[in-house]
Amino acid sequence: MSDPRISVAAPLFNEEENLPELLRRVGAVLSSLPGGPHEIVLVDDGSSDGTRALMEEAARRDPGVVSVALSRNFGHQCALSAALDHVSGDVIVLLDGDLQDPPEQIPRFLDAFRSGYDVVYAKRERRKEPLWLRFCYFAYYRLLAWVARPALPLDAGDFSLMSRRVVDEIRRAPERQRYLRGLRAWAGFTQLALPVERAARHAGRPKYSLRRLVELGLDGIFSFSIFPIRAAAVLGALSVLATTLFALYALYAKIARDQAPQGFTALLLVVTFVFGVLLFFLGIIGEYVGRIYEEVKGRPLYIVDRVVRHDRRDA
Repeated sequence: MSDPRISVAAPLFNEEENLPELLRRVGAVLSSLPGGPHEIVLVDDGSSDGTRALMEEAARRDPGVVSVALSRNFGHQCALSAALDHVSGDVIVLLDGDLQDPPEQIPRFLDAFRSGYDVVYAKRERRKEPLWLRFCYFAYYRLLAWVARPALPLDAGDFSLMSRRVVDEIRRAPERQRYLRGLRAWAGFTQLALPVERAARHAGRPKYSLRRLVELGLDGIFSFSIFPIRAAAVLGALSVLATTLFALYALYAKIARDQAPQGFTALLLVVTFVFGVLLFFLGIIGEYVGRIYEEVKGRPLYIVDRVVRHDRRDA
């Protein structure tokens, strides 16, 4: 497909300051590309500022803009899922609304797509976050790549281009705890990483708090790995082995040397450590059980309040 229709999908949460620049830059890129008509699908994830009003105004004015407003804040990954449900293009580009994902990279992604790749994703380089946060990202992605099955790519965010068939497969995935960059890798097909410099936010403050970053990281681990549960089994086996060796040593010391191991403090520390490990892994098992509970309830990922398109009655 030499000149596909392109849908650019962007979730927004309190991005009133960034939205005009986002529309300008994405619009300039799409207007320079052949084919079409291309579109921009904006999803408002329960913003409390003027983001929604700006989106709907742009959608009524521009036939290439679609505004999807959710009924409340459902989270970044659910907003991305809502965007995927409303795109109509042959290829879909996911990017964040804070302009840390430069829209000017879309032609590079499109060239790789024309070369036969179904998924082209950005490998983040030269991030602008504080040093401690960059270190956390570095360590997390390598831990995730080690424990996840299938193995997930390093330093890859949601900024990507996907063919329609990849998007259709991702949309079929029923899980509620979404980790889209993992689902993208799970879908398979031909994939290519392109190095992209991670820009700083155009304006405003980051909307991902430390707590939400941790939650997203846990979604990646628990959605694509059972390593934590297996680690509990391995640690339990090692504890049994260590206890057996210590019991044999105590028996030898009593019979051969007429001595018995002593040390109330050491015993107290060992018991405390063992109980701490047990409670820790009970928490891990509880995390998996909680996710099962969320899945079996079968609630929808999101609720749409209103969709606005050019020259159409608001739905």
